[in-house]
This record gives sequence, structure tokens and C-alpha cells, in this order.
Amino acid sequence: MQKILLVSRKGKSKDMLVQLLEMDSTAQIATAHTEEDAASLMEKTEFDLVIINSPLEGKTGVDLATYAAEKYTAGILLAIQIKYANIVAQKVEPYGVLVVGKPIVKAFFNQAVKFAEVTRQRVLTLKEENIHLHMKLEEMKLINRAKCVLIQYLSMSEMQAHKYIEKQSMDMRLSKYNVAKRILKAYEQEAPNQQ
Repeated sequence: MQKILLVSRKGKSKDMLVQLLEMDSTAQIATAHTEEDAASLMEKTEFDLVIINSPLEGKTGVDLATYAAEKYTAGILLAIQIKYANIVAQKVEPYGVLVVGKPIVKAFFNQAVKFAEVTRQRVLTLKEENIHLHMKLEEMKLINRAKCVLIQYLSMSEMQAHKYIEKQSMDMRLSKYNVAKRILKAYEQEAPNQQ
């Protein structure tokens, strides 16, 4: 089920957007009328899609769109009068916000919603890859630190330290990361006693 947040003032435009969104029977639609209400809802619920129907109460919705794009993984659509669409698009597209000109054309709107969904999936994939790479980098740092400890305390060469960690990993059936953690734990506890 897709969770959608529609941020819009009350009126015909909002009602039309709700009707378009309700055509997808699996969608769960929440609504907010102000930027503050929308920000509060986004804090409490993880939305798949946020649609901002500009203008809002005294605001354009641009700040909300960029805030949501920077802080959350939801796809963001900003519906704005066609005469302002290009100017606003230049401001918000670098954040990953899609701009839809009003009056809204049903077919184009549906395509924009699909594109926002695809973009969100790509962002989630990249985020997962980034987390995985960050963890790998931290593992490599720890293993290299353990090699340095072996070099310092056991006078091994870098190659000997590398082979030692690999052999311990195979013999103990542990990852090199866990072997490195054990080495650091053992030698870092000894270090204060030697001083």
C-alpha cells in the first residue's frame, strides 16, 4: 500500500487531486492544509509520495518541497501554476522535486506520480548502497588498525600482519573484521600497562 501525503488548501483543486489519487485503490491518502501540518505529519509517518498543491496558506510550498526532499525518502511532486513552473523547477529540481504545471492534465499527472515512485525507489537503493559501502569502509579501517597494532607490538611486516589476520579468520571461522576487533581488544588493553 502506498502512503501519500497531499498538502493543499481546501477547494476544487484539492478535491480533484484526491479523486485522481483515489483511482489507485491501494493508496492511503493523508491530507494537510499548511506547511506546519505537513511537516508534523511527515515527522510521524513515512510517506512514499508527498504532493504539494501550491499555493498554500501564504506560502508557495517551495520551502516545504525542498525540506521534505532533503529530510525524507518520499517522492516529492510540486503542483504550481504553469506560468511559474519553469522558474520554480530550476530551484527545486536539484533537490529531486518534480514540478507539475497547473492546470493539471490527468495523463501527465499520472506519469509524474509514477516517475516520483521510480525516483524514490532509486533513492532508496542508493541509500542502501551508501550504507553498505560505509560499513565496508569502517571494516577496512578497523582491519588496517589491527595490522598496525600487530606491526607495532609483534614487529610483523605488513604482509605478515595481513596473513596473520587471514589465517586467524580461517582457523577461528570468524570474519577478518571480528578477528581485527579481538586483536585490538587484546592489545589496546595491554597498551596502558606498558606505558
